[in-house]
Amino acid sequence: MSSTGNYLFTAVIILIVSATGIIATVTMDAKIRDDSDLSQFYQLLEASQVANTTLTYRHVTVFAPTNRAFQKYSGTTKNLVLYHMSNSPKTIENLGDSISSELEGNPPLWVTKKTGTHGQEVYINNAKILMERSNFQSKVTVAGDVMTQVLHIINEVLEPVRSNSAEMPIYSPNAFEFLNQSENLDLGVHRVRIFRKRILTEKKEEVFKADGRYTFLIPVEEGFRPTPRPEKVDRVVIDGHVIPNNVLFTTPTPHNVPYETLAFTDNVKVTVSFLKEHDKVYVQSNTIVGDVRHPTGVVLAEIIKPNIPVRNGVVHLIQRPLMVVDTTVKDFLESFKGIEKKDGPVYKFYETIRDFGGEIMSTISHLRDVTLFAPSNAALEEPGVQKILQNKERVKEILNLHYVKERLPLDKIKNKSVSQVATAADRKKLYFNVAQEPSGNQIVTVEGGGVNATVVTANIAATNGLIHIIDRVLGVPYTNVLEKLRTDPMLNSTYFLGQRIGFNSQLNETRTRFTYFAPRDYAWSVSAISYPSTTKKIFMPEYSYHARQILERHLVIADEAYTMAKLREMKHNETFVLPAARDSLKLRVREAGESYQIEWEGTWIRVFRPDVECTNGIIHVIDAVLLKDSDIRVTGTASISSLASHLIMILVAKWLL
Repeated sequence: MSSTGNYLFTAVIILIVSATGIIATVTMDAKIRDDSDLSQFYQLLEASQVANTTLTYRHVTVFAPTNRAFQKYSGTTKNLVLYHMSNSPKTIENLGDSISSELEGNPPLWVTKKTGTHGQEVYINNAKILMERSNFQSKVTVAGDVMTQVLHIINEVLEPVRSNSAEMPIYSPNAFEFLNQSENLDLGVHRVRIFRKRILTEKKEEVFKADGRYTFLIPVEEGFRPTPRPEKVDRVVIDGHVIPNNVLFTTPTPHNVPYETLAFTDNVKVTVSFLKEHDKVYVQSNTIVGDVRHPTGVVLAEIIKPNIPVRNGVVHLIQRPLMVVDTTVKDFLESFKGIEKKDGPVYKFYETIRDFGGEIMSTISHLRDVTLFAPSNAALEEPGVQKILQNKERVKEILNLHYVKERLPLDKIKNKSVSQVATAADRKKLYFNVAQEPSGNQIVTVEGGGVNATVVTANIAATNGLIHIIDRVLGVPYTNVLEKLRTDPMLNSTYFLGQRIGFNSQLNETRTRFTYFAPRDYAWSVSAISYPSTTKKIFMPEYSYHARQILERHLVIADEAYTMAKLREMKHNETFVLPAARDSLKLRVREAGESYQIEWEGTWIRVFRPDVECTNGIIHVIDAVLLKDSDIRVTGTASISSLASHLIMILVAKWLL
């Protein structure tokens, strides 16, 4: 082999070893010392005689936080380096569920592996291993024995349980020892005495002493008001605060995935999931099956001190007990009024009601059954919403859109027991739709005032109703007429037809205002029965001219958009003329119960969803197509079954666009 070939061969071997190699002639000490991003960790290594001895003579795995991690860390550094070391050398591939640390008492470090967007992610407690910088290995020979040493770089400092008393040191406590010695631990201002007392009263100590892998949710003292609340924390409720077989630190735990608690039995079934909003994490208990003492529904609590590692899992201190339903809908909203709660999940909605709709709060408090659709903080921060908040009267109407005077659990909507419901706003309804994700999960959306919002947190239970948190403010439009047509599940046929013949492009226009009487899919099905030949031809390419004329009949173009109330006031049951896209549109309007009807060509047509507001107009969803048999002169007949195939193709094509 030539010298050039030898050189290339050697270079390839070096590259392979470096990529998988991970076994190097550089010592662990030198590797950490020479990495400028680990300088703060190296200072701790140098100052610890035990750590230095370990690196010199023993097998070791080191989890080294970056300098940035130390900048975010505010705790003590005494003996901290030993909590980042283990005497068992483990590459990422060989890490199990936990690994013992070198800190006194050998408290475990908990390992979480999950699939991320760029492949596998591995966490030690709440710290993420930086994969591309980890798995470094070196060898140390001691008295003829070869010691393996492994280095992993992590993005967060690992923090053990710390005693605040030199006279009463605490090493590697289990969850019960943590509770029992909590006054001697560094928990800041938080106390957990009431919950501990309930555990002792209900004789549930063994649950917190048990070996294994658990997540313990411990409510703090402040969360036990009002006074009767502690008595509601019985054996079942205590079990509802413990998740077995899972050690769930906040960062690696997936958003809104339910985990069964110890209170998941034949009689009562309770799950807990973690919710993440901005820089806050919440837990919610969901009592799926309850009993007389334990009502169904969701209870939400903020994690106020997360990720406290214990010998049998992890502890999170939470703002209030889970499962306990003892507050009204009004109380739930007002629980976020304290200065320290301004980042609560619906604080901004509470603030809006307080500032603009005080009578609404009073009304809600007196209702025996109410369901509140509460927009998230992010929803209220949208620029369009902030602009609307300057108009007090408009805000009151919008707020009334967000509650209904009955209990509407999400299952009732999912089972399609209800598809629409009247709101507290005059002649305004909410409309529901259930969509299936590829994963099989069901997504529930609610539309009010033309705005389609997704329910992100459902069934928060109150003594007089339910709260569903949604991701948009109802009644504040954010899409134009075209986008609303494209995304509305009831308007597939109208959208597809307009798209195929080039009619829809004008609906993006912002310099004018549209009022679109849009037939819903049901209307096209009725048309297929009443006018089979005409309806079939409308969807055929050779009749695009006629199809365009028919859609133009439904579209009013003017300097303003017309609500149904405004149309109703125009002529008081007399015929009026609107400037349609082609010629003019002659209508009459009347009220029918809680909805409206329009008369066209002698036929009264129900307005199924009035006043769907958009940024450049209004859509009125109607139950019939403005169609005459003479619109398209054809010979022969068309079968309903042949038209059905056209409509099925439309539905498929809509979702492929």
